[in-house]
Amino acid sequence: MRRRRGLPPVLAADTRVLILGSFPGEASLAARQYYAHPRNHFWPLLAAIVGEPLPGMPYERRLACLKAHGIGVWDAIVACERPGSLDAAIRAATRAETARVHRAAPKVAIVCFNGRTAARAAPVWREAGYATLVLPSTSPAYTRPFAEKLAAWRALADHLPARPRGPGPA
Repeated sequence: MRRRRGLPPVLAADTRVLILGSFPGEASLAARQYYAHPRNHFWPLLAAIVGEPLPGMPYERRLACLKAHGIGVWDAIVACERPGSLDAAIRAATRAETARVHRAAPKVAIVCFNGRTAARAAPVWREAGYATLVLPSTSPAYTRPFAEKLAAWRALADHLPARPRGPGPA
């Protein structure tokens, strides 16, 4: 089985909230974009939380908007073997390094985990001194209703700066 590498972290020096997924699915790896599957709830959920039309923006603009709101994105697993996109199929995982985040984004106050597979890394991040929050998965394979996911995801808003610092909608 071929070893796959994930996507680079989306971080800024003033990132306050880091969202860690498990490992990008096939659609995201092919597009080289986080949460590229059209049925994934990630972008609509964050749009509702930050009040920006993220799903309609070009990808690079979405990332700039997240950074402006103090949000970073990465994955708990940076490389692995996995046929397909199911987290249950992940083998030989290499975990993300807390030290890398601390160097690149020293103001991160909380690490949020997008689903239970990502949350398996929570003890390592807590041990590194980060507050943690486990959120329901945004994956289309996790069929919890959008409104229930949004209710849980709104908790990350408590850790965001009061106003965005940069590019909003174009």
